[in-house]
Amino acid sequence: MKTQVYFFGRIVLAWAASFIIAMMFTSVVGLDRLQDFIALIFWISLVLLMIAAASHMQRVERLVGTIDAEKLKNRHTRQIEIPFETAIALPMIEDSLKVLPISENVNISHEGMRLRARVKPVDLDNNPPSLWKKMTNGLGIDRSNHVIAEAEVTDGAVSVKLVCEPEGAAWLDYLFPDEGTNLQNAETVTRAISQRIAAFRRGEQAVNTETVVEKELAVAKLSLLHAQVEPHFLYNTLGSAKYLIASEPGKAEAMLDNLILYLRHSLPRSEDEASTLGEEITRTRAYLDILKIRMEERLQVHIELPEDLTGVPFPTMMLQTLAENAIKHGLEPKTGGGRIWITARKDLDGDSLSVTVADDGIGFGGDTAGTGIGLKNIRERLQLAYGNTARFSIIANFPEGVAASISVPLNGPQARA
Repeated sequence: MKTQVYFFGRIVLAWAASFIIAMMFTSVVGLDRLQDFIALIFWISLVLLMIAAASHMQRVERLVGTIDAEKLKNRHTRQIEIPFETAIALPMIEDSLKVLPISENVNISHEGMRLRARVKPVDLDNNPPSLWKKMTNGLGIDRSNHVIAEAEVTDGAVSVKLVCEPEGAAWLDYLFPDEGTNLQNAETVTRAISQRIAAFRRGEQAVNTETVVEKELAVAKLSLLHAQVEPHFLYNTLGSAKYLIASEPGKAEAMLDNLILYLRHSLPRSEDEASTLGEEITRTRAYLDILKIRMEERLQVHIELPEDLTGVPFPTMMLQTLAENAIKHGLEPKTGGGRIWITARKDLDGDSLSVTVADDGIGFGGDTAGTGIGLKNIRERLQLAYGNTARFSIIANFPEGVAASISVPLNGPQARA
C-alpha cells in the first residue's frame, strides 16, 4: 500500500510543482488572466493522469503479479545470459526484438554487438489507449519507447544488457507514466529470448537423439551384414577336414591349423575396436590356405602387403568376401584353376589405402554368377562405416578374370553426424 501511495503522491507533487511554477511565471510576466485557464487545465490533466497512473499500476500487476517501486518505474533493465557463441546469439537477439511493434528498423552497430530499436508505445494486449494517452497524443506529445540490447562475449557465451525506456529525459518520468509499456517490452523480449534458447536446445537434443538412433541402427545392420558372410565357409571346412582325417591326416591337420588361425582372427570385436589390414590379410591367407589344400595346384596365391600398412584400420571380413567370390565364381569353375592376387598400396594422394583382389578366372558372364549379396554387403558396410569417404569398384581383369578394389581413409572410419 505504501508503494501505491508513494507512486501517486510522487506524480501529484511533480504536477503541483509544475502548476506552481506556471502560476509564478504568468504572474511575473503579467499574464494573470491565464491563471484560471492554467488551473482548469491542471485539474483536468491531474484527473486524467490519475486514471493513467491507475492503468499503469494495473498493467504492472497483471504483468508481474506483485508491485514494488522498481517495477513501477518507466525504465527497466534486464541482464540475460545466452549460452551460445555470437554467431547464434546475435541473430537470436535481433529476432526477439522483432516481436515488439517496431516503428523503425532495428539499428545494429558496426561490430554487431549493440542493437537499438524504436518501439511504438502501444499495449501489446490490444487494450484501448487511456484518455490521458489520447490527450497527450492529440497535443503532439508522443514519447516513443526505445529498446537497447548491448551484447558482451564472456567465456564462449553472450551476456546481454537489455534496456527498455521512454524517449526523453528521466525527469519527465515524474510527469508522464508510460502505463507499463516498457515493463511489458522488457518482459516480452526476455521471454522471447528464453523461448529461442529453449527451442535451440530442443533442436540440439532432437539432433543428438536422431544421431544416436541412426548409429544404433547402423551398428545393428552392420552386425547383421557381417553375420551373413561367414557361416557356410565353416561348415564346408569342417566337412573337408573330416573327410581328410581318414585319407590324408597331414592335410587334415594343416587345414585345422589354418582354421584355428582363421577363427583366432575372427573373434567378435567391440563396436569401437577396429580390425587392421594385417589381421585381415592373415585371416584371408588362412582362408585361402584352407582352400588350397582342397584345390591343390589349381590355386596359386600371391599377396603383397607393405610392412608400413599392416597396422592401418580396415573393415573386417571384406577381403575374405572378395577372395571367396574370386574362388567360387572365377577359379573353381575354370579348368586348371588359376591365380589370385591380393595387393595393398597407398593412393597417390597419400590419404587413402587401396586393397585389390584380382584373379585370372572365367571373369564376367560365366554361368556361375551368384546372387551378389556379398558385394552388396560390402557396399552397404562401407557406406555405414565411412560414408562417402570410401570407394568400392569391380572391373574386368586383363587378359581375363576380375579385379575388385576397396579404398578407405588411412585414419579409419570417420565419425558420422
